[in-house]
Amino acid sequence: MKYKRILLKLSGEALSGNKGYGIDPKILMQYSGEIKRVMDAGTQVAIVIGGGNIFRGTDAAAAGIDRVQGDYMGMLATVINAMALQGALEKVGLFTRLMSGIKMEQVCEPFIRRRAVRHLEKGRVVIFGAGIGNPYFTTDSTASLRAIEIEADVVLKGTRVDGVYTADPEKDPTATRYTRISFEEVYQMGLNVMDMTAFTLCKENNLPIIVFDMNKAGNLYRLIQGDDDIGTLISMN
Repeated sequence: MKYKRILLKLSGEALSGNKGYGIDPKILMQYSGEIKRVMDAGTQVAIVIGGGNIFRGTDAAAAGIDRVQGDYMGMLATVINAMALQGALEKVGLFTRLMSGIKMEQVCEPFIRRRAVRHLEKGRVVIFGAGIGNPYFTTDSTASLRAIEIEADVVLKGTRVDGVYTADPEKDPTATRYTRISFEEVYQMGLNVMDMTAFTLCKENNLPIIVFDMNKAGNLYRLIQGDDDIGTLISMN
């Protein structure tokens, strides 16, 4: 396998499937099967999952809720998704640990870097919930930070599109996909990959990002094997 340890970033919206909200059990089991295949191949897997299918902190203002309060609500939404994913992963026979940026000992461990690394070394899937425990930071920022802390080889951002395009492929049929692109080129062209905090963290720590379609069966495994035709690789060079 090309990568020994990965940080897989999943969007909360993806868990809702075609329903547009909530959690679709079929998507959960599909993701679990993909992750199990990678784990069986010997790759260590850590996961950060968003909460947009339940609540977004940025939606708080529209509802008249204080932004900080809304962000904490969004963090709790990520824990709900993380617990659902944990249950699905264990159903397919994997050992897991759920670690939270907010203390809630009844359902998950507090995040401790050395403990997270040890879980990975023991062959457990580690899921990071509740962001980094502070408002104004997205789950993209959480993914970048946790990946750096556990010394992951790469951040794999699973989305519903198969990479980074010159324009939004859902709006512009002439948009073309990049197979490789540098951090500087993404900055210069203003491409939307991650929020600026998350993206800068990866750039400053020379941590590559691959944006790919998680919903296509086999894509995750092919990426781990080193298939360069999957998604878009963003790196220093």
